[in-house]
Amino acid sequence: MPVHNRDIAEIFNQVADLLEIEGANQFRVRAYRNAARTIDNLPQSAADMVEEGKDLSELSGIGKDLAGKIAEIVETGSLEQLEELKSRTPADLGAMMDIAGLGPKRVQTLHKELGINSLEDLQEAAEQEKIRDVAGFGEKTEQKILKGIKELAGQKKRFLLKEVEEIVNSLLKYLKQVKGIKEVVIAGSYRRRQETVGDLDILATCQKDSKVMEAFVDYEDVDEVVSQGKTKSTVILNSGLQVDLRVLAQVSFGAALHYFTGSKSHNIAVRKLGLDRDLKINEYGVFKGKKRVAGKTEEEVYAKVDLPYIEPEFRENRGEIEAAQQGKLPKLVTREDLRGDLHTHTKVTDGRNTLEEMAEAAKERDYDYLAITNHSQRVTMTHGLDAKKLRQELEKIDKFNNSNSEIRVLKAIEVDILEDGSLDLPDEVLKDLDLTVCSVHYNRNMTRKQMTERILKAMDNPYFNILGHPTGRLIHKREPYDVDLEKIMATAKDYGCFMELDSQPDRLDLSDVYCKRAKEMGVKISVSTDAHSVPELGYIHFGIGQARRGWLEAEDVLNTRTWRQLQKLLKRK
Repeated sequence: MPVHNRDIAEIFNQVADLLEIEGANQFRVRAYRNAARTIDNLPQSAADMVEEGKDLSELSGIGKDLAGKIAEIVETGSLEQLEELKSRTPADLGAMMDIAGLGPKRVQTLHKELGINSLEDLQEAAEQEKIRDVAGFGEKTEQKILKGIKELAGQKKRFLLKEVEEIVNSLLKYLKQVKGIKEVVIAGSYRRRQETVGDLDILATCQKDSKVMEAFVDYEDVDEVVSQGKTKSTVILNSGLQVDLRVLAQVSFGAALHYFTGSKSHNIAVRKLGLDRDLKINEYGVFKGKKRVAGKTEEEVYAKVDLPYIEPEFRENRGEIEAAQQGKLPKLVTREDLRGDLHTHTKVTDGRNTLEEMAEAAKERDYDYLAITNHSQRVTMTHGLDAKKLRQELEKIDKFNNSNSEIRVLKAIEVDILEDGSLDLPDEVLKDLDLTVCSVHYNRNMTRKQMTERILKAMDNPYFNILGHPTGRLIHKREPYDVDLEKIMATAKDYGCFMELDSQPDRLDLSDVYCKRAKEMGVKISVSTDAHSVPELGYIHFGIGQARRGWLEAEDVLNTRTWRQLQKLLKRK
């Protein structure tokens, strides 16, 4: 069975969760979380590195002990330490953390205060209104827990795009090596770059004698073969992800790719256009009566209903059909349009690489500039920058820029928006920066009115540039805080401020819907990574996918400008 980076990271995160529930030393807990993040962000397979005899202890945050545990996971598929933790910790305590808003500390509190050992105990306590009386919870939290339990029981598991991407890369590599295979393409929500993926649809063409179906069901990561046929097979992988493989005739490949890419509502709209022209459109082709008149390519399918090719990210029936008919489809932004990244971190606060290492990696990506936005003091408490430490960092950046002409490091900070709407550093310091990313990191449970006023007051500061991860959500982990984004974006337009699209795969914040709304309102968006390490700079492609789903063109994205152009935009009105 292949051991993916995400498998190793998940085991380390489980260890960290259970250690935290037990009340272990926070430095020990943090070591496992940092190791999980390091492995999850590796640009190559940790399993391959182990097999090649590479020293994993040289990786940031990975010492000899953790390197040995990685090797144990790769070789056995499990970690003895995790099994020991599970043996002395009620099994369902870890499962409780799948409920939004219940982290290890809260689970530990409920376990100690109410004797809760399982999801059943949790539901019973919530229904009997016992949780609201525990310090730090309250009635609102209790209702959220009940809602989360119901959602957990009824929902089909969905995977982050990043989680699926690693699975896809391994599976496609395997299938492309099968004798007789011609073409293999992923369709569905993965191709449309949705934030999460429920299952995978793979389409293939091959020679008649190809054994691709046999190879597919024999793939070492398959846990269960649901069905196997000559043209379609379905399996469940060890991760729980369902994968369908369909083998198609070349003559209908484009029609099938269009059909299985979706979305359903987009396909219905296209089929209706076909019916208006006496055409039948399905996964086998475009038919005039019984005669197939198109279907080899997607372009043929669209052409038969008098439409240009529509990019997969558009296909949600949100006006793309009408825009295509009017010749007004946007030219979507690409990774190559970006000139730099405006939100990154270094070792100075909670990053894992130095300024020089991050700058070198940005240069290799052909960026013209990179903003180092380490945290202000309130965010990370002991590691954040106060005014004195920030000035020291600015001197280092000046020194770097004076000796490097190939890339410019921008003097910046991610400054916390305090509860009263003030910023976490004085104006006399902020005025010396090239830009600020201003974010909410704590006290997220304010009312909609309070949170909106908090952010609007912060925007009134003349040194506020970009609103970082605007809703504070973590997909599958934390709901967005309640805020009037329409009002905030209208104010951003008036003040000359900008919104961020944070490319971290568990954030992707702004959502695609609000990216499109920002475009309509004339508010430009910074597509940045919030990278805490060199590998995380690669997360930019997740942000670009989200930006494209939000109809953004290069003109709509702040960091497609040169540094001189960007400077002008950053000057407040």
